[in-house]
Amino acid sequence: MAFTAKDVQRLREISGAGMMDCKKALTASEGDFDKAIDFLREKGLAAAKKKAGRIAAEGIAYATVYDCCGDGVIVEVNSETDFVARATPFQEFVTGVAAAVLKNKPADIEAFLETPFNDTLTVAQTLQEKVLTIGENIQIRRFAHIDGGETIQNVAYVHMGGRIAVLVSLNVSANLKGNETVIELGRDIAMQICAMNPSYLDRESVPEDVIAHEREILMAQTLEEGKPEKVAARIVDGRIGKFYQENCLVDQAFVKDSKLTVAQQIAEVAKTVGGEISVARYIRFEKGEGLQKREDNFAEEIAKLTK
Repeated sequence: MAFTAKDVQRLREISGAGMMDCKKALTASEGDFDKAIDFLREKGLAAAKKKAGRIAAEGIAYATVYDCCGDGVIVEVNSETDFVARATPFQEFVTGVAAAVLKNKPADIEAFLETPFNDTLTVAQTLQEKVLTIGENIQIRRFAHIDGGETIQNVAYVHMGGRIAVLVSLNVSANLKGNETVIELGRDIAMQICAMNPSYLDRESVPEDVIAHEREILMAQTLEEGKPEKVAARIVDGRIGKFYQENCLVDQAFVKDSKLTVAQQIAEVAKTVGGEISVARYIRFEKGEGLQKREDNFAEEIAKLTK
């Protein structure tokens, strides 16, 4: 019995097994779904389906820059418990995921799962293996890759063992590539991003509709305060400036010296080392950000155990 790619996808959704394993199962069972599921169960490959429905909001956010090329990679891999996230097998898997992102440079998660993790297994197959051996639902949630280059200095920072990871990419003069002072500045900027979580890089990055909406709200607030409309317009201009200071990285007060903005600190370091430095982009991943958290009720758990 013939089968199609849609059949493979359907079996994957039903079983939770990897794409290639589903294809092998359908081939071995000549397209019979029930036999294919039995095949996967016999191989132990469908056991992860039950785990896949469980909440995975713990884990690690991880960022690194590779000496081989200066490329930066940032990933978030989730587990069900912090206990598993702290264990060596899970942490080794996370670093392997980052290395696979560097090697394969996939477009998205779906494409990434089908790329090689090592010489024998795909990312999906390795993930399936980890779910079975570790015993928890594990999800590769997101990743990003930033190329290095002669005038690109990427810097990574991981906070509190993986609660937050930041990847900063600096445009630098060619003479500043690898400069320790510049790398230290990059770490300081990454720590700034970690702590202050700016929404935008600079004023030019803020969409016009966001500013228009902010002005509308601020104008209504100012008029509500009883200010005349002509005066209110000037007040709103000042408050928009404060919006930029709070939400744009380069306009924020520098965390290590609040007398300076981030932009001013960058300018001072650039002058000291004799070159040009600017922030090209940054990426910040916070573990479990936006995910449903598992809520444990201790009393209910005790009640279940005493029944």
